[in-house]
Amino acid sequence: MKNGKAVVVPLLVVMSLMFIWNLSRNINDILIPHLKRACQLTDFQSSLVQSAFFGGYFLLALPVGQFISKYGYKAGMVTGLLTAALGTFLFFPAADTRFYPLFLAALFIMAAGFTFLEVTATPYISVLGDPDRASSRLSLASAVGSLGATIGPFIGSRFLLHATEVAPSTVAGFNAAELDHYLNAEAQLVKTPYLSLGGLFVVIGLLLYFIKLPTIQEDGGSSGSLKAVFKFRHTVLGALGVFCYLGAEVGIVSFMIRYAKSSGIAGLTEQNAALFITLYMALVLVGRLAGAYGLRSIDPAKMLMVCALSAMILLFISISQTGYISIYSISLIGFFTSVMYPILFTLSIKDLGNYTKTGSSLIIMSIVGGAVIPPLMGLVSDGFGIKTAFFVPLICYAYLVFYARSGHRVLTRPAALDLENININSSVL
Repeated sequence: MKNGKAVVVPLLVVMSLMFIWNLSRNINDILIPHLKRACQLTDFQSSLVQSAFFGGYFLLALPVGQFISKYGYKAGMVTGLLTAALGTFLFFPAADTRFYPLFLAALFIMAAGFTFLEVTATPYISVLGDPDRASSRLSLASAVGSLGATIGPFIGSRFLLHATEVAPSTVAGFNAAELDHYLNAEAQLVKTPYLSLGGLFVVIGLLLYFIKLPTIQEDGGSSGSLKAVFKFRHTVLGALGVFCYLGAEVGIVSFMIRYAKSSGIAGLTEQNAALFITLYMALVLVGRLAGAYGLRSIDPAKMLMVCALSAMILLFISISQTGYISIYSISLIGFFTSVMYPILFTLSIKDLGNYTKTGSSLIIMSIVGGAVIPPLMGLVSDGFGIKTAFFVPLICYAYLVFYARSGHRVLTRPAALDLENININSSVL
């Protein structure tokens, strides 16, 4: 498709999806400490926010793919926006009832909508304009998404957290009526940001409905079975690597406010502590821009090794220290995690041939790590303290060091696997 004025509006609209869903997704990191207070939750219970969200991605990835194959990418985007809007609107009754499972259901439905957007937006960005500049457009779209991820925690903290906090001792002194009034007021704070997001999703959905978008022709080539992909060691280990990478990142930012509040910094409010999440995500953006240049000349496996080791060192420093040294060390990890996913993805699908599509699906499904690692950290925190909980992402990064050193090596190739299948079929005949 040739570049021109005709694609400018569709390009801007579709790229805006990446900004909006990244912004919305990273407000979750602020929602966790907010709901912990409003619904009187433990660390484990509050971390289920991420389980509901990333679990939605995992469970719905295949059904969404089937929907898009049947009805097309444009229908997928519009459906995703309207589904996400439905999820945001559920925050209204959830806030009125302070019923935590309803909050989780709302987040799960939002994630269902975002799953549609994740699957559809990237192909559209790649075809909207000059094919020779597709990589440039995708890089720009990724940067736009990272910008949304950076702004999201800041916006969320202004709506959901307080510049001046009510001391826990004061809350402990409330009678039943006063406590109920206080918690209801806290729960009501979610209405403005989430209903605003819902309205925005509806508006963009209507715009997309009336905008003509190009039709994407799918490659009908063989993709191989999911069972066969498990014979590729580097792909399976890479999927586990993505599980660990995303689980560690989501776990760190999920508990960063809680971690900062426990660091012994006098007068540090939750709202100010949220700025460290913004710093983390800003460093992710900087790292991606730097990585786009650095990966042209540096071996990806070596880059992954350096980044994983750096993340481990920063975690060791943070766990062993207190005060601002501890918090800034955690925030700096964002720079080193920024390039992990693209490296893991490319190493995992290397030399898969006709199995590339299926291998890619396995990698994408591994984002379920974002649903598993945070609750595990929550359990450790409840039992042994928040500092100890951060040994969980430390173990995750240790695994990435292993993958960068030897786990990424290709030991099985498609030709050998296909020959094995031929021999098996021949013996059956």
